[in-house]
This record gives sequence, structure tokens and C-alpha cells, in this order.
Amino acid sequence: MLALRQASAETFLDTIPHRPQAGFSGLVNAKFRLAAAADIGALVDLENRSFSSDRISRKSFRRLVASPSAVIIIAAVGKSLAGYAAVLFRAGSASARIYSLAVDPDFRGIGRELLAACEREAATRGCSSVRLEVREDNTRAINLYERMSYSRFAAIADYYADGATALRFAKPVAPQASAARLAGTAAA
Repeated sequence: MLALRQASAETFLDTIPHRPQAGFSGLVNAKFRLAAAADIGALVDLENRSFSSDRISRKSFRRLVASPSAVIIIAAVGKSLAGYAAVLFRAGSASARIYSLAVDPDFRGIGRELLAACEREAATRGCSSVRLEVREDNTRAINLYERMSYSRFAAIADYYADGATALRFAKPVAPQASAARLAGTAAA
């Protein structure tokens, strides 16, 4: 497990009971919040343990955390980083893009809640769909996306650095531009 440093303005998005699949018994409270600069070390550690290629660098994590057109949603269990999702938004586009999603092996199963948090953030930003790419050999992730009502709409050969094919998935979401953002603001 990766330890999170105390973020300066730690605002939790949601607290969701979750039962990790490995090494734990009983429910734990997974808390979701937006990443801060203090989280970058733990994010890089999880990224490097999760992916063998096409990794997000420390510099890129810094840019993503600071960008107004991106969010990194962190799933924290106690002081441990259980997972994260990086979501990109483009001006004039009705689609949000899940750029990366990683889950610590000790917290397998938290991906469903991370996806739901991405969808809520996209909806509050007025997006009508969420898109993502996944390696065609990542059956665990593909099964999750299909269970979460994502539909495959394309394949891109040689997408990844090692030549692997990416499958593209999308899911419609209902835009909720007037709803509160996940950053912890109260609904009007």
C-alpha cells in the first residue's frame, strides 16, 4: 500500500463503504477527493507498479494536478492510496476522457467507485459522455467497463508503446451543469 501525505486542503468527495479483495476483512471507508501536489509521490509509485509501459511521469502528474482542464480523483483508505483516475476535459467537447485509472492490488474492486466518481465529475462539468481507452489484453478492466455500461466503439492498432491495440469505450452521462463539483462545494 502507498501512503498519502496530508494534502493541504483535503476535501473528501464521498465516503463509500468498500470491501477490498486481498488481505482485509470487513468494510473500510474509501474516501474520494481531488489530488493535490502532496499526492504526486504516491501517484507515481502506484503508476509504476500498475503499468509496465506508457506510464505517466512525475512531471505530467504535476501538470495534471495543476490543470483546470483535468482532475485526478484519488481513492484513499485511511492514509493509503487505493487508486486514482485522471480525467481530461476539452473546451467545446461534450466528452470527458478517462486518461488513466489505476488501483492498488490490495484494493481491487475500488475501480467501480472510481469510474462512478469520474462520471459524476463529467456530468457536473456538463459533459454528455465519458470515453476511455484500454489495452485489448486487459480483460479485468474490459469486464469492469462493460459491467458499468460502457460500450466498445473502436479499436486502434499499435496504440501503446509496445504495439498493443487499444479498445475505445464510451458511456453516456446526464449533464448536470448546475450540480456541485466533486471538489466539496455545496449544491446551490
